[in-house]
Amino acid sequence: MPPQPTGFLVACHDDGYGHVYPLIPGQAITIGRSPDNTITIKDDLISRRHAELFHQNARWVLRDLNSLNGTRVNNERIRGEIVLAAEDEITTGRTKFLFVEDLDQLPARSSQPEAVSSSPGELEITRRLASTRYLPPPAAPPSCEQTIPAPPPTERLPARSGMSEALATLYRLAVEMSEAKTEEELAELVLNALLQSTPAEVGAFVAVSESGEQRLLGYINRIIPGKSYHQVSDTVSQEVMSSRQAVLAEDVSANEDLSSRDSLTELRVASLICAPISVKDTLLGLIHLYSTSTRVRLNSDDLDYTLAVAQHLGTVWQKLRKQTELSAENQVLRSQLRLESELVGRSPALKMVEQQISRVAATKATVLIRGESGVGKELVARAIHFSSPRRDGPFICLNCAALTETLLESELFGHEKGAFTGATERMIGKFEAADRGTIFLDEIGEMTQATQAKLLRVLEGQPFERVGGNVPIKVDVRVVAATNRPLEEAVRLGRFRKDLYFRLQVVQIDVPPLRERPDDVAEIAEHFLRRFARETGRKVKGFSPAAIRKLQAHRWPGNVRELRNVVERAVALGSNPIIDEHDIWLSPLDSGGDSSLPPPAYSPQSLEEMEREHILKTLEHTDWNKSQAAAILGIERSTLDRKIKAFGLRRS
Repeated sequence: MPPQPTGFLVACHDDGYGHVYPLIPGQAITIGRSPDNTITIKDDLISRRHAELFHQNARWVLRDLNSLNGTRVNNERIRGEIVLAAEDEITTGRTKFLFVEDLDQLPARSSQPEAVSSSPGELEITRRLASTRYLPPPAAPPSCEQTIPAPPPTERLPARSGMSEALATLYRLAVEMSEAKTEEELAELVLNALLQSTPAEVGAFVAVSESGEQRLLGYINRIIPGKSYHQVSDTVSQEVMSSRQAVLAEDVSANEDLSSRDSLTELRVASLICAPISVKDTLLGLIHLYSTSTRVRLNSDDLDYTLAVAQHLGTVWQKLRKQTELSAENQVLRSQLRLESELVGRSPALKMVEQQISRVAATKATVLIRGESGVGKELVARAIHFSSPRRDGPFICLNCAALTETLLESELFGHEKGAFTGATERMIGKFEAADRGTIFLDEIGEMTQATQAKLLRVLEGQPFERVGGNVPIKVDVRVVAATNRPLEEAVRLGRFRKDLYFRLQVVQIDVPPLRERPDDVAEIAEHFLRRFARETGRKVKGFSPAAIRKLQAHRWPGNVRELRNVVERAVALGSNPIIDEHDIWLSPLDSGGDSSLPPPAYSPQSLEEMEREHILKTLEHTDWNKSQAAAILGIERSTLDRKIKAFGLRRS
């Protein structure tokens, strides 16, 4: 048999009795403003933990918990504890209770229910508010405040003890709102804060679309926890949505047409607030607050405070939406980037590269990618990054041959304002930008000795400084480098540091040229065809067998980059749904020629002499069009300029 109560605590109202709380020995009863109390009272005169009742020596004892405004028994403030007697009247804040040992001891009182007149009528809005004293008014506000009719006098003090305390509470809430990660988290945070700061027991957070459709984001019901949400008072919602003003109805029970508002009847709503959440001219949503108490109703102070929260909430909510949209867009871009980073082909040579990538990606090892120009060294670097634990971090690329020594160091490590001519502001370098990610350094062999020394320090885990700065900066970056030059020869000639060479070549991946994997040509061509057809909107279905044979017979001196350009040209200029042999234009450079002709006679010469002769012939072939020559050679225009100067080439 369950334990029986040996006393009762009965709430007293002017017009009768309210809730009855049974007192069972062994179970303490706490009273206070905090929701974790047995009896929670939303009253600013009550402390968070105000008083408690407990059973001792067969009697019920009331103890004040050092409350700010004290606890009274029969209008006498108690000090510490007091043993209760039947019909003792207990006062906490504005709330009175009667202690009885049996309900038959209750004195006779008028017991008219708190409920409402059943006569039909429209909901009477007591007060409207478009601006709040807690925040600066808008630049061109509408009529800031209307009273319909003038608010009746109330004995209730402001819901917050003072302006400074309210501003402090609003500031704390603003900080917490800015840390919310989702709309639902933001809704729960705001509703909990408003239910804590006002007498409301029910709160709803509703998003409003441009078409006026409402979507529930948060709902708290402290009268019936777990109760599902029912939209109430659509009239008030429409009024707020059209006027963009917060409204207060202080006497819902006396004016509401309960026969048509089942949810208000079920909740026994006595007063309500509805506030718009908006940014400039855009309505984002609504806040609904409901109170069932006829003793402590929602009032003008609560309306003012709720509007202040709603106005700040609008800014936070809009930023959260933009952040969510950017995050979603970022995920889409990352997915597309992963797609573009896929290695295409099924040849054994490419499978070997993929196996090396899968093994090295999970480590922190520095990787040196070697291969001819255009084979896809950057693609291999991207594949390493997106297969590694750093996949969610940044992937930063830098071509070391495209910049002068000063600019390269600035790009790598950043510079301070005024560090050199043109440095008008501070700039973070690629290493800082790549923190917790991967940096890809292409054409690493073109880096100067001074920059090589600084790079080596970073690779060894040492901090670096921006150009013109003295603040040490330490980053967590994985370095992937690439070169199409024989670094061993550069080390022998003293152009490349030996210690940096060994530090970079922890893991070496050799990417085979396209001519060594002809079986991949058709698949790569189909890959680029789908890509460019999608980008241009052309309805190109594929290649003819003759076109595929022509592509596979070519030697591809420019490797995958050349194949990409050939397919892009065919898609751009082609007029048929199938790309045929005549749609494919191939460069005559190193095309293989007629195999029946004898090979050219051998002429002993150094690599430097061969390079000089080859560059000169390419320049003459293009009539000294440097941009075109650089494209054929597969190097940057700036690299070509440096080689022309180094070799002393002149136009004849």
